[in-house]
Amino acid sequence: MKLVHGGFTPEELAAFRSAIHRTVIDASRAIVLALRTSGLDVTLSEEQKHLTNVILCAKGEDALSRETANAIEALWRTRAVARLRDDEELNLPASEFYFLADIQRLARPEYTPTERDILRTPAQKQAITETRLNMGALSMRLIDVGPQCSERRKWIHCFESVTSIIFCTALSDYDQVLAEERGQNRMQESIILFSSIINSRWFLRTSIILFLTEIDVFKAKIHKVPLSNHFPEYTGGADINKAAKYILWRFMQENRARLCVRAPLSLGRDRTILVFLRRTFGPSTDAHTHSLTRANDTANVRLVFAAVKETILQNALKDSKVLETQVL
Repeated sequence: MKLVHGGFTPEELAAFRSAIHRTVIDASRAIVLALRTSGLDVTLSEEQKHLTNVILCAKGEDALSRETANAIEALWRTRAVARLRDDEELNLPASEFYFLADIQRLARPEYTPTERDILRTPAQKQAITETRLNMGALSMRLIDVGPQCSERRKWIHCFESVTSIIFCTALSDYDQVLAEERGQNRMQESIILFSSIINSRWFLRTSIILFLTEIDVFKAKIHKVPLSNHFPEYTGGADINKAAKYILWRFMQENRARLCVRAPLSLGRDRTILVFLRRTFGPSTDAHTHSLTRANDTANVRLVFAAVKETILQNALKDSKVLETQVL
């Protein structure tokens, strides 16, 4: 959101740089531990074993040194790590693969996070952040609750008066499990969380914007890891459109409150999966939003702003009784 409205300060960019360095160091340590757990570490040469020691000695709070970056890059190219990846033994988010594949750029002394890097930076685990943005004469507070799914009963009621909820899910998470609950599929957990929000009594005047991201990673992964391995009822094979539509259908099945479902105002040049749901103004209709695009495109943020502004307008008209009921 801030990339579209004003960008980041030098201090904020420095914080992103530190977070990215911490991410790649933690991810590399997880790879070393996975090698040991799987027994593949015995296939490493003495030189490669030394690389693992360099990585384990690196601290997440430190800047990414050239020595650590070289060790990470060399280990990433070993056959043992390639086997871990092929056998789906690495439970790493797509963002971490993205950073690990470009480790030398991240280690440069002059490195400043790019727009794409910022969009790939994982949310901090226990942080609820607030950002204030201006859309013309309209001031907006954007609150990011991060990945605090297990604590939602404690905070969900605090957002009763919000205008809109932006619910983001990575399509590529269909084969991932939660770090804090091994064995719990991330996509299944996202569907459960989405259901609890879309059907909640706390959000009777709130529009829901469902954003399905990381289509680029999803497209590359589905040929190697069949969706049916994790969702046995899916029968569409490796067809990217069928797979994406199936996941979208799974989310829409949770719309027991029968919210009105509509496409965004405009898809523009870049396409996306974006579903706009409103509770107040009518019965559910079919969603026609099965388009695909690259992950994390800032152009799509403008569609979100348009949906939020429309919700504000519709609620104002409803409150003033200018608009009693409108079916879209």
